[in-house]
Amino acid sequence: MIYPLLLWSALALLAALLLLTGTIVVVDARRRRSRPRGPFPYVYPAPLKIGDSEVQLYTYGEDLYGAMLQAIKQARKRIVFETFIWKGDTIGQRFKQELQNAAARGVDVYIIFDGFANLVVPRRFKRFAPSPNLHVLRYPLLGWLWHPLHLRSYARDHRKILVVDGQIAFVGGYNIGTRYATEWRDTHVRITGPAAWEVENVFIDFWNMHRGRHLPELADLGTRDWDPRIVINRNDPQLMIFPIRATYLEAIDRAQHHIYLTHAYFIPDRTILRGLLNAAPRGVDVCILIPESSNHPLADWLARGYYRQCLESGVRLLLYQNAMVHAKTATIDGVWSTVGTANLDRLSLVGNFEVNVEFYDELLAKQMEAIFLNDASNTRELTLEEWQRRPLRERFAETMLLPLRPLL
Repeated sequence: MIYPLLLWSALALLAALLLLTGTIVVVDARRRRSRPRGPFPYVYPAPLKIGDSEVQLYTYGEDLYGAMLQAIKQARKRIVFETFIWKGDTIGQRFKQELQNAAARGVDVYIIFDGFANLVVPRRFKRFAPSPNLHVLRYPLLGWLWHPLHLRSYARDHRKILVVDGQIAFVGGYNIGTRYATEWRDTHVRITGPAAWEVENVFIDFWNMHRGRHLPELADLGTRDWDPRIVINRNDPQLMIFPIRATYLEAIDRAQHHIYLTHAYFIPDRTILRGLLNAAPRGVDVCILIPESSNHPLADWLARGYYRQCLESGVRLLLYQNAMVHAKTATIDGVWSTVGTANLDRLSLVGNFEVNVEFYDELLAKQMEAIFLNDASNTRELTLEEWQRRPLRERFAETMLLPLRPLL
């Protein structure tokens, strides 16, 4: 008799989770229609020289897209372009057209986009003008069907990369779409010089591993840049390597003065959470800047399950107002910084294909701190007293959602 009872209990829990999740999504969708979405403050840092490369940070989508499109227009030899979401709207069409124009004038163009993330994008947008120079890899939507017991087959390609002629590389949190140009606060970085090839190498390895027989192999035309001040870290679930998580853990453990994190979704694993909770009591100013209301309400509710522990340990939570902050950045002690595609959740840190740039440079860290403080001017700080006064129904929902944490 015990086995039927266990089965029915499991099914009842699953039904309750589905009902709760559906309710959260519906309620949030109604609230979102009436939620104000005003302008937000942003800065435009000056380019910096780090070793033999130049680094430029972008915090506003229109500025970034303008620079990316200009780089595509000036391409002479090769363009590699990889994105998670590529909307078929005005901005998306501009990128598509410029990439096709580049191929038409003889530039070799290689494109990767994630099939699942672009499921709702019209099929006609995903069709490109025939050209011997234009090659498109659609990372499969249902690749896990062939290997259902391999967890790595469920990984999504969450990277956002553009490299032109092996000399200009863009990487960061921005997807491609009109709403991201002005409505979302995100962070991207442009690297010009030898370190750009390190970003291109990430693309080349992914392309050659997933291209299939119908697409050409990409030749490695660059040479490694060993400048320790700019390090490109890639998460590759097929190779089972996840260095981005390790860099976060090491940097948090070393912190002596401050840790400034900006993330769209805050669902850390136990080890990263423990590192942050241990840092605050030893005198480190730990500030985590996250959206008060993100584009994924379920992620928001799961994040709230960590708030009490953070606030009780002295970790400060800054909630971004009236816009979606989608950046995936950190800066620590005025020395170490990172910009990339990896969120602070399990999907990014030990699941998806990701890429982050790690910087050891004081001048760049100053710019990152200035960006963080500017973003902080558009937040409200959550206090422990306020959190303890939240309604009982919210506490119940947070508890019910606990089983979903390992999935995100």
